[in-house]
Amino acid sequence: MSDKKTIHFIGIGGAGMSGLAEVFFKHGYNAQGSDIKKSVVTDRLEQSGILVKEFHSAENIQGADFVVYSSCITDDNPELKEARRRAIPLLKRIEALNMLMKGKEIIAVSGAHGKTTTSSLIAYLLIKAGLDPTVFIGADVDFLGGNASYGKGDLVVTEADESDGSFLLLKPLYSVSTNVDREHMDYYYNMDNVIKAYKKFIGNTKEKGKAFVCVDDSMLRNIIRDVSKRIVKYGLSPDAGIRAENIKLMGLKGSRFDVLVNNKTLGSIELSLIGEHNILNSLAAIGVAMDLGVKFSFIKEVISEFKGADRRFKVRNLDSDILVIDDYAHHPTEIKATLKVLEDAKKRIIAVFQPHRYSRTKYLREEFGSSFDLADHLVITDIYSAHEEPIDGVSAVDLCESAKKYGHKNVHFVPRDAIIKHLKAIVRPGDAVFILGAGDIGELPDMVVKALENNAD
Repeated sequence: MSDKKTIHFIGIGGAGMSGLAEVFFKHGYNAQGSDIKKSVVTDRLEQSGILVKEFHSAENIQGADFVVYSSCITDDNPELKEARRRAIPLLKRIEALNMLMKGKEIIAVSGAHGKTTTSSLIAYLLIKAGLDPTVFIGADVDFLGGNASYGKGDLVVTEADESDGSFLLLKPLYSVSTNVDREHMDYYYNMDNVIKAYKKFIGNTKEKGKAFVCVDDSMLRNIIRDVSKRIVKYGLSPDAGIRAENIKLMGLKGSRFDVLVNNKTLGSIELSLIGEHNILNSLAAIGVAMDLGVKFSFIKEVISEFKGADRRFKVRNLDSDILVIDDYAHHPTEIKATLKVLEDAKKRIIAVFQPHRYSRTKYLREEFGSSFDLADHLVITDIYSAHEEPIDGVSAVDLCESAKKYGHKNVHFVPRDAIIKHLKAIVRPGDAVFILGAGDIGELPDMVVKALENNAD
């Protein structure tokens, strides 16, 4: 490709799109894009030399040779419509990645939960080992200074987005499947279709490669029975080829556990990440790194330094012994796992949750209702649409009613702009405040910390 080619990203501020735009730019393309509003992410892109327009307009794609769009971009988007009118080649995010990374080998991480942490860990270990992979992560990580990196090695580490089926466009050398859950029902409609998609994703693994599968997940265990690929099982199950034993969960300090490969104990790992689910994520990363020739002794040495991705259980400890915990959890399974970390901490748990997408709120209403059992005080705020159109009869209040139905006694709907005032009125020393969700609620934790610190003065 000529370095004069221009590639335009619709929704360039998104986690996946922003990283892809950065790598295209570093690869010699003229990268540009647009989003409905500017942000810290778009500011970073502009500082690197990428042109970003605020709002979507047909004029924005002027001069583009390719237009890249994500699943959240609807058919009536003016830039998408204009690209079709002009017959400019349109690429889904994964198609653009395939085009850019042609000739490199892909390590693709998919699953309903844990994709970002697992892919971050894999990337971290490979970078530390000097393999210099190209990396695409769904959140910012300290070791990249962002969410993407263009490496000179022949490996690519990427999250494989299952939300719109586009992960099936990948042909990875290594696939990683963390779990299967009832998610993205607006696209899949039923679990049979979800299972078929994961079966195909694992089946797309190259013959010379390997599929790493968490066999603690019952659906994945069933799926791989019919897949004729080289499967590497990982998990806590006795038949896992990569297994953790002698687990010690140390609360906010992380965990310690022994790693066994083919029933042989290799040694003990200390992980700063919190919860048993992150032990599983680390096993996948350890397995991939070792298969690429990274020694376990080296992994043991560097993995303890890994600090996790942005908005993955980030803890702030105030002088008044108040904890403010920021987490991306936006699915009932993730919420339960996140709250469980402080189950035995003898703290009053206050959970503030922003539902993400009308469709998820609609399809998982009951599951959300039963996911906040460990919260002593539950605040639910307005739905973050993520570019979706509102669905008639679906609102955040539905989740409040669902939580009450499942026996929750202390549930409050609070508009987003009133959350700080609400927390200042009810939070007291010793409480743990969880800020949960995948939308713009991620802007709230710093403001909550400041308000509660001032409240204590």
